[in-house]
Formats: sequence, structure tokens, C-alpha cells
Amino acid sequence: MTLELNAAFDSGNIRVRAIESSGEAWRCDLEIVRDHQSDFFQWFYFRAAGLRGKRVTFRILNAGESAYPFGWPGYRTRASTDLDTWRMIDTRYDAGVLSFEWSGETDLAWFAYFAPYTMEMHERLVARIAARPGVTHRQIGTSLDGQAIDYFRIGSGARQVWLYARQHPGESMAEWWMEGALEWLTSPAAAPLLREATVHVVPNMNPDGTRRGHLRTNAAGVNLNREWHAPSAERSPEVLCVLREMDATGVTFAIDVHGDEAIAANFIAGFEGIPSWNDAHGATFTEFGRRLAAHTPDFQTTLGYEKAAAGAANLSMSTNQLAERFGAVSVTLEMPFKDHDANPDPEFGWSPERSKALGVACLEVLAEMIAEM
Repeated sequence: MTLELNAAFDSGNIRVRAIESSGEAWRCDLEIVRDHQSDFFQWFYFRAAGLRGKRVTFRILNAGESAYPFGWPGYRTRASTDLDTWRMIDTRYDAGVLSFEWSGETDLAWFAYFAPYTMEMHERLVARIAARPGVTHRQIGTSLDGQAIDYFRIGSGARQVWLYARQHPGESMAEWWMEGALEWLTSPAAAPLLREATVHVVPNMNPDGTRRGHLRTNAAGVNLNREWHAPSAERSPEVLCVLREMDATGVTFAIDVHGDEAIAANFIAGFEGIPSWNDAHGATFTEFGRRLAAHTPDFQTTLGYEKAAAGAANLSMSTNQLAERFGAVSVTLEMPFKDHDANPDPEFGWSPERSKALGVACLEVLAEMIAEM
């Protein structure tokens, strides 16, 4: 029986270079496809059919040319036979080639950089949350490919909280986080937060990149998180429509949800270096991280990004732009493609379930602090 590989589906990405066999041993040489009109690539997601009885080695030959090759050492591929459970499998990175093996008992299996959150899954999430009491849903804009930018408003408090994710579509853990956050926001547990705040949620800012299987850009090859100083209908309508809504409501507190390729930990980055920086503003950001680390073992404050020097913040990035534009306490949350090594899971690594739980933990901490903002 032959071996067939396919990525022509929602969020799929792989190109087959060669498939060779010798008895039961098979080798598949692959490439990750670049984002359209961009040099970024790292996200992969494909299925293999005809696996039963075969020992297969998959080799991604261009891994060393990817956007963040320093993220491959220590990384482990996710694999699934049912699209529900995604386990880590042994993965090697050597001389620019990422390789992993499979000898499972099923005919069919899927392999991905991280557990996918496809546009079909997004539509089901939107349908489920929009039907719940107290939720207002709107389509606030469309992407370059004409897909909806979905928005939820929950609560009626005076403080304006914004949660948005998936600026970088290959960071699928961000929408798993959103699922957990939205489930909590529509539960009785959220009542104290919703008395103090109105929560605005954009669960996927880059539907085109998600569907196309991009790592970091939209349909025009634009990195949305470098557009917040001057978004345009031609390059970044996704940012344009969200920022228009933010201008209408103001922003007290914001979380921009991401994934990081290299650092094996959950962490937050802030807005140091903005022109209007002051210590009191920054202290609330720091206190949020401190309380989150105390609240869950799946967060820490030791590892993270270097802080920008005074006056050197990049205002094209959303966290810096919102802190400067609105005086918001603005947070970039990063989750790993690897694992949260301070609290590891040898079978699943950082996972959809843990991403969802971290969404809940972030909002529980915010509920404790919101009255102080």
C-alpha cells in the first residue's frame, strides 16, 4: 500500500519533496511552505495516509531556514490519530533538518507544529459563545480574503478590558487560550469581573493566515503586530477595524495572546520604553505577573524578553501602542511551542488544555486587580 501525504485543508502546510521506501521502512522528505508574499515560515500541519505496517521517517529539510531555527532544539512534534488528542513524539534537529518517526497501528495520522485551531474550530467557538446569555457578537470587519473579524462584548463595568489573539496565525495555542477565557467569561465565576469591567474579545485577528497555514502574516504577507501605528485597508484591515473599536471604547487593560518558538516557559512582555512611561504605570503590569505566578505553576517571571530602553519602544507593536495611546496596562502573553519547563508534562508538553487553563488563570487574577486600575 502506498503512502500519501496531504496538507490541502484548513490550516494545512507542507510540501512533499520525495517519498522513498525499502520494505517496511519509508522516508518522506518535506518542506514547509513560506507565508504568501513573505519569507516567514515555521508552522506545519499535514496528514499521512497508508501508515499501517510501515516505519516512516519524516524529514523537514528546510527547517534550518525557518523564521526561528533557534526554536527547534528541544522541540517535539505533535501527532494525533483522531484530531482531538495531540501527543508529543520524539523529534531531532540536526544540520538544519527536523526529523521524526512514526510506526503507529493506524492507517491515518496528523502531524503539526502545535495542536491546530482551525477556522472551522473558530466558527464553532463563535457559534457557541454568541448563543450564551449576556454576550453581544458583532462582525467588526473583514480580512483581505473576505473572512469575518469576530468580536464579543461581555459585561457592563466602567473599565474597558480588551483580549485579542492570533495576530500571528501559526501560534495556535493563542486561540486555545481564548476558548478557555471565553468559557470562563460566560460562566457565573466571571460575575465580579463583569461588574467592574466591560470585556471586549477578538479571538482570531488573522483568519486568512490561519486558513492558509501561515506562521506569522496575513494574506498580503504583512505581520499584523507591526501595523498598529498606522494600519491600512490595503495592508492590515484586521488591525484597522480592531483599533477603530478600541478608539471608541478606550482601553484600561489589554492582553495580546501569542506563542514563542524558543523559550520553554509562559511569560509576559510589557511596554517599557514608551514615551509616556512612568513607574506607577509599569508597577501594575509587574504586579499582574507576580500575582499570576503565585496563582498557577504554569506561569513564571524569570524567563522572558529583554526590556526596551527608555524611549526605544516600537509603537508599531500593539502592546506598546495601546499603553501609549490609551494609558492602558498592556500585556503580551507568550506561551511555548515546547513546554513550560518549570512544570513539565512529558507526554503532552504545553497543550490545548493547559492553554485554556492559563486563560482562566489570567482572568481570575485580573478579577482580583481590576478595581485598582
